Order: sequence, then structure tokens, then C-alpha cells
Amino acid sequence: MSELRTVSVNANMDAGFAISGVMDGHTVVIDQPVAAKGTGLGPTPLQMLLFTVGACIGTIGRIAAFQQKITLRSMQVKVDGDYNPAGLLGKTTDDRVGFTEIRISAVIDADLTDEQKQQFLDEICQRCPLHDNLTHSTIVVHSLA
Repeated sequence: MSELRTVSVNANMDAGFAISGVMDGHTVVIDQPVAAKGTGLGPTPLQMLLFTVGACIGTIGRIAAFQQKITLRSMQVKVDGDYNPAGLLGKTTDDRVGFTEIRISAVIDADLTDEQKQQFLDEICQRCPLHDNLTHSTIVVHSLA
């Protein structure tokens, strides 16, 4: 087994729904829309999760393209997720609280056939840590600090 690395972030919430964190000098804000009593300062946590999956796939795509000497001009990754909001609102539901399905589609601008692009995307998704976390069980431990 390879050496494990730990990635740590802090999410800070004061009044309201806005949650901020500083990561490597970059401030990120997640919020709720004004219609949901937020201030609309940033995307929702659900949007951010889907965005980070798409961003991770893009990043791994760039790494893989460098390694395979593929001229990857651009890549657009669309991520859609379906969920029933009843559970997070505290309502009784038979559905799970999280996404029931996440769909990823990519447009890859490179000199590859459609078959090669599909193989490239399959490899990228196999190498993407966030894709892995969404497709396999991960131990999650929570506690009071």
C-alpha cells in the first residue's frame, strides 16, 4: 500500500447560511439562495459537490493528457445529480438524503476518435478520487471537536 496523505479543510459558519473556508490562500464561500433564506454569496453545498467532481475529472484529464502526450485543447464536464430534498428538510421520506443518481458527461476537444475519447474518459473517471468516493463506500467518521 502506498503512503496515505491527508487533505484538511475548515468550514466556518457564523450567522446565516454562508459558510467560508480558506484553502491555500483561496477563500471559498458556500451559501443558500436568497429564496431559501441565504444571502446568495455562493453556490449551495450540493452544487459545489457536483462542481468539484467535474473539476476533479478535468484535472485528472489534464494530467492523463500530459502523461499520454495527448493534445487536450479543452474539456467541458457537465455533472447532474438527482435528490429528494425532503430528508434534508427533516421530512419523512423513503428516499435517501443524498443524490440517488449522478450523471457525468464530457466534451473532449482532442485529436481522438469517439472510441478513444470514451476510453480516455473511462480512464480519467477510474483515476479521479472524487469519482471513486462517489462510486465506492468510504468510511466517514464524525465527532465533536
